[in-house]
Amino acid sequence: MPFGCLTLGEKKDYNSPSEVTDKYDLGQIVKSEEFCEIFRAKDRNTLKMYTCKKFHKKDGRKVRKAAKNEIMILKMIKHHNILQLVDTFETKKEYFLFLELATGREVFDWILDQGYYSERDTSNVMRQVLEAVAYLHSLKIVHRNLKLENLVYFNRLKHSKIVISDFQLAKLENGLIRDPCGTPEYLAPEVVGRQRYGRPVDCWAIGVIMYILLSGNPPFYDDGDEDDSDSRDKNLFLKILSGDYEFDSPYWDDISDSAKNLVASLMEVDQDQRLTAQEAIAHEWISGNAASDKNIKDGVCAQIEKNFAKAKWKVVLLISNMSYMNLFILIYQNVLFFFFKEKQFF
Repeated sequence: MPFGCLTLGEKKDYNSPSEVTDKYDLGQIVKSEEFCEIFRAKDRNTLKMYTCKKFHKKDGRKVRKAAKNEIMILKMIKHHNILQLVDTFETKKEYFLFLELATGREVFDWILDQGYYSERDTSNVMRQVLEAVAYLHSLKIVHRNLKLENLVYFNRLKHSKIVISDFQLAKLENGLIRDPCGTPEYLAPEVVGRQRYGRPVDCWAIGVIMYILLSGNPPFYDDGDEDDSDSRDKNLFLKILSGDYEFDSPYWDDISDSAKNLVASLMEVDQDQRLTAQEAIAHEWISGNAASDKNIKDGVCAQIEKNFAKAKWKVVLLISNMSYMNLFILIYQNVLFFFFKEKQFF
C-alpha cells in the first residue's frame, strides 16, 4: 500500500518510539530547519553513522505534508550522486528519516583548499550534478532548491564523488507547478514571475552554480542597503526576470568561450528554450575537451571570500511566505506582461 494511504475505517499502524531508539542511537541536534530537526545517528548494530531528520506532527499540516512528500520522493530515487534514504519510521507524534551521511566538505571549502583549480575541475563537478539532475528529471522530479550549499563531497578522499542533498522542496511534476519557493539568488525567471514552471528551473539553478564556480561571483545580486532587504530583493528579482547578467572583466577574461556558452544556454530566460540537463551533459565543455586547464584559483577564491561570507546566502527563503512578494507582484504585474509580450517569451 502506498505510504500514507488508508481505506476508510482501517487502523493506522505506527512504529513505537522504542523501535527507533532500539535500532539507532540519536545524538544531539546538529541544526534545526524550518520543518525538521537534524541529528547524527549511529546504527547500534553496525556502528555506521547516518543523518536523521525528525519531523514533529504537532507542528502542523505543512510539516506533516513536507515529511510525507520527502519520504515519497526519496523512496523513488537511487543514484550514486544523490544522498540515499536508508530507513523511515512513523510514530504517532513524529516522522523519522535516516539518510546516508556525507562527511566531505562543501564545494566552496574544497576550492579554497586546492593548490590548483581550473575549468576542468569545475566541469567534473558540473558533470556529476547534471547526471544526478538528468536522472531526477527522467522521473519527473523537480528538486527546486539546487544551490552550492546542497552540493557536498561524500567523503574526504581525494577523488570523492559529489552528492546532492536536501529534497525538502522537491516535487513530482505531475501537473503545472506555480507555488514559488527556493533561495532567491538561484530562482529562475518563471518562478519570480509567478508563471507555471517545472524541471527547467533546476537547469537555471545549475547555470547559476556554474557561473559562481567559474568566477566567484553571483550572476544576479543587488548590493543595496543591508537593512532594506525588501528593496534589495526586488532589484534582484528584476535582474533575474530580464536575464541581466554579464561576463564581467577581469573575472571572465581567462574563461573559455565554451564555458560561457554553456552558462548562457542554462540561464536562458525562456524556459522552453533553456538547455535540459541531458543536453548539457552532451555539451563539449562537459563531455568533450573544451574546458581549460588553466589555474583560475586565485581570482575565484578572492571573489568567493568577498561575496559569500554573508549569512543571507545560507538561508532558504520560501517566497510564498515573503510579505513583500505580493506587493512586488502588484507593482510589476503590468510591466511583466508587456515585457514578456515584447520579448515573445510566451
